[in-house]
Amino acid sequence: MAKTVAAPRQTARVVPLRKGTTLEMIRLCCPDAGQATLIAESFGLTILDSDGIRERHEKLIVETADGLSEGLGERAMQIHLQRIVGAYVGSAHGAGQFYSRAVTEARDLTAKAACDARDEDLDGPVGFDGAAQRKREFAADMALQSHALLMAAEGAVAAYEQVVGERWRPFERPVENPGRSIDRKAADLQMAALG
Repeated sequence: MAKTVAAPRQTARVVPLRKGTTLEMIRLCCPDAGQATLIAESFGLTILDSDGIRERHEKLIVETADGLSEGLGERAMQIHLQRIVGAYVGSAHGAGQFYSRAVTEARDLTAKAACDARDEDLDGPVGFDGAAQRKREFAADMALQSHALLMAAEGAVAAYEQVVGERWRPFERPVENPGRSIDRKAADLQMAALG
């Protein structure tokens, strides 16, 4: 009796993707307009024109696209704007993460300074701020910076939608053979050349 050999089944190859940063992600780590205003008022800092920052960046990207429209095709424009908007979003995300760490450090130092049994965390001499105060002020500065970059990113995302006609999504790049080093790839190519 003849046996039939079944062809081996091809398994679907799953390609892992590097997840890009979304606008929603930066909204979670950057202060919104209300919180930025409260921080500015509490620390005596300049109150930002959030809507103005957003609108100026939206206008900037739209005007840039308009200036490039004769030289770039539709797909090339989309790719170009994808990269520009991705840079704005990435910058705001990095600033938001830095702000979050600054707040954590300020909270930790402020909590330690509240303990009367610790001499090393006491305020400095008269006329000088203590370490906890300096950390709080630094966190406030980072809050306003990250908020400004959030507004710039929101403006860039809005401009992308206006120019391209679809909602911006982060580019997700396939991961190239995770775990394989360049040296291993080079060795494989060299061995293949040797036969």
